[in-house]
Amino acid sequence: MPKVCWLCEYPTLNGGERSLLATACGLRREGFEIACIAPSNGPLAAELQSRDIDHLPLDFHDAGKRLPGEALRGRLATALLRCRPDVLHANSLSMGRLAGPVVADLGLPGIAHLRDIMRLSRRAIVDLNRNDRLLAVSHATREYHLVQGFEAARTHVLYNGVDLDRFRPRQPKGYLHRELSLPGDARLVGTIGQIVQRKGIETLVAAARRVVAKHDRVHFLLVGSRYSKKAEALRYEQDLRLAFSTGKLAGRAHLLGLRRDVDRVLGELTILVHAARQEPLGRVLLEAAASGTPVVATNVGGTAEIFPSQSGTAMLVPRDDPQTMAAAIGTLLTSKARRKALGKAARLRAEALFNIEAATTGLARHYRQVISRRQDDSPIRR
Repeated sequence: MPKVCWLCEYPTLNGGERSLLATACGLRREGFEIACIAPSNGPLAAELQSRDIDHLPLDFHDAGKRLPGEALRGRLATALLRCRPDVLHANSLSMGRLAGPVVADLGLPGIAHLRDIMRLSRRAIVDLNRNDRLLAVSHATREYHLVQGFEAARTHVLYNGVDLDRFRPRQPKGYLHRELSLPGDARLVGTIGQIVQRKGIETLVAAARRVVAKHDRVHFLLVGSRYSKKAEALRYEQDLRLAFSTGKLAGRAHLLGLRRDVDRVLGELTILVHAARQEPLGRVLLEAAASGTPVVATNVGGTAEIFPSQSGTAMLVPRDDPQTMAAAIGTLLTSKARRKALGKAARLRAEALFNIEAATTGLARHYRQVISRRQDDSPIRR
């Protein structure tokens, strides 16, 4: 049975971790044994334990600061020699850069997942190119990194998938209305994700002010939390909380924090709004599509690959444009037929392209291909 070892930097459960974990059951059915090198404590560690995935603890940060790269590479090499996998799968750009020189020196097949669109140094690109394969979550992500200097022959696209049984169209139950003491006819417009600058939540705030001025029964929900401990991130969250609790949004905006019932939340929303400034392939957008939840999103990164132009699957707007975003939200609020059509078309697209079975089968194929090319001469297996 081939063994794959995942490499994750942070102890949290965000889109990248959830996308990888979603493949675990399918990979086991494909005949893979799974282990994971990850921080010793936190939500990810608890999830690994609940899924009976072998956890090799390795902490990458101390008091909020990243440990020196060479020291981490030494610890990673030690962990790999103990784990003895057939392939290492680094689940982020950062971990791919860390792992590249290590897997090259060990002769171990390595895969790095490209889940971000961001500028990289020349040294980082060299390190990442030492992995056997680079998996981009969208064509937009791949093209961005090819321009930077990633080797085209080793850079592939593999879409994330979602559980279409868990994320499915649901009849609203009104439980969020009861939880928030809202009238039953209130319409809920939500955004879901990390509280971080690149999500563009202040654009949604500006759009929400315009919407509530014209629509009496609309309430805005913010689902998510802040993970960064940087001063600028803290100020960003404080500013958002103030904006949500004052002026036109007072009593009309609600911060729900981190939720474990996102599948049910999506079924309660009239509209999901995603105001990101950059988005390689937003997981919450895939989940909303699978749930048949009408979407208004900024047309950035890989979002148009989920909701192509003229497909009738979502309303896409320019980034940093609250006026156009407010207009799109208003259009959907006033047309139940349009909302229903968007949700139905988005669900069909999720079924066709973003199901977890396709994502798992594709990932297993990449594992087998890199293993078959390096297995015979890999010193780590001797």
